[in-house]
Amino acid sequence: MFSSTPKSGLGQAPLIIGVDEAGRGPLAGPVVAAAVVLCSAYPDGLDDSKKLSAARRSNLEPQILETCAWGLGVVDVEEIDRINIFQATMLAMTIAVSRVVDVLAAEPEAILIDGNQTPKGRCDDWRWPARSIVGGDGKEKSIGAASILAKEYRDRVMREAAAAHPHYGWERNMGYGTREHIEALRTYGPTPLHRRSFAPVSQMEMFA
Repeated sequence: MFSSTPKSGLGQAPLIIGVDEAGRGPLAGPVVAAAVVLCSAYPDGLDDSKKLSAARRSNLEPQILETCAWGLGVVDVEEIDRINIFQATMLAMTIAVSRVVDVLAAEPEAILIDGNQTPKGRCDDWRWPARSIVGGDGKEKSIGAASILAKEYRDRVMREAAAAHPHYGWERNMGYGTREHIEALRTYGPTPLHRRSFAPVSQMEMFA
């Protein structure tokens, strides 16, 4: 399931959606975006997912899923390589917001996005007002909730992928270019989950 309505009333009027992504930088795996509308009783402790312990994120994720309206956008490696990682991130955000809008059957007053750019004018299907906020995942609770959902979902994808491709340490590095990961690329070459458009991976293919 990639979207859900809240189990309690929405806590915001007008409708505000927070958006964040996970997985722009790794050498392998999808890029994931989440969009969240806070409920009337959203969980305490929402913050930038990078500031939270793994245990705290794991505890918050089901609370967000249960009580908030949310949507996920997942763009796979093939699409990342086809359109580039920036465009893939903009697409993932657009998909995530579309899913929230669809489940609520309502248009947002505003969309708050972590970072310094939005999909407006960069993704053909984006049609909503948007504002980028640098460090927004630590400033806006809805963006913080989105950052937790995006990271938790993507981390699960990479841990599951590690079982099929055990040499790269994805259960620890989540696809990022750690020393362990680069050494495994040199030894075993890239997998179907590696991003061929990223230089470290394409260089390994040249010398394979």
